[in-house]
Amino acid sequence: MSNSDYLIQATVKKISEKLNNTFIGKVEEAANAAQEVPEMIKKEIENLKDEIIQEAKRLEEIESDDNFRDPKTSLNPKLEKSLEKIESIRTYLENLNELLD
Repeated sequence: MSNSDYLIQATVKKISEKLNNTFIGKVEEAANAAQEVPEMIKKEIENLKDEIIQEAKRLEEIESDDNFRDPKTSLNPKLEKSLEKIESIRTYLENLNELLD
């Protein structure tokens, strides 16, 4: 083999090694990030769940105060629909939380 053949072989080998090292490093970074994602999602869901429950309690207290002041007044249809949606979301989040656990 000539010197240029050795030079080409060495170039290909070194480029391959560099690409492999870079690729392996990026795969390891991606694997580490992928392991953190479920925990981050779980924390966000827990925070959202807590906020929704707090808001539902606040709305319930407002409703209780309104019903106490004027028992003949029925719930505002928009408020009633919102409470139903909140309850639906809360149930959905509880089910999702059970799946994550």
